[in-house]
Amino acid sequence: MKQYIVFLRGVNISGKNKISMPELKKELEQAGFADVSTYLNSGNIKLTTDLKKPEIKIAKLIRDKFDLDIPVYIIEKNKLQDILSHAPAWWNNGDKALYDNLIFILSDDKPEAICKLIGEPTAELERIEIYKDFIFWTFDRKLYQKCNWWKKTATNGITEKLTIRTANTIVKLCE
Repeated sequence: MKQYIVFLRGVNISGKNKISMPELKKELEQAGFADVSTYLNSGNIKLTTDLKKPEIKIAKLIRDKFDLDIPVYIIEKNKLQDILSHAPAWWNNGDKALYDNLIFILSDDKPEAICKLIGEPTAELERIEIYKDFIFWTFDRKLYQKCNWWKKTATNGITEKLTIRTANTIVKLCE
């Protein structure tokens, strides 16, 4: 059995796509997933399974039980730990003035194409670095509204291609 981290995109945001995490945990356990735990109320799940493509079963369960058709991103826990071990030195370095994120790509786009679509990060306010199919992104907490990536990641044509998690969330899920 493998350990997975699951991200549900756009769950429980501004009253939309509501899913009770305790109820989802119960449904996943009843569906045969083991060691299920959720983190926060925003669609972060840890679980264990021997299924080859668990994201298919999870997406179907969410459609059937919660009447929602939302993107499900899944990654093996050890792969996510490897990604974190290759984080740039400036990412999640304890600087509270910065907000560190990891971008997961839901579409077939390569990270380079996503970067081109969004454009250059705002000099001195944000940084990005690609590792494999993932993008490390950090921005200034106080000046976030001046950051190009902060504005563009939430625009139509881009937002549906991504799911973004904070460094704190990623680290917690990898414990």
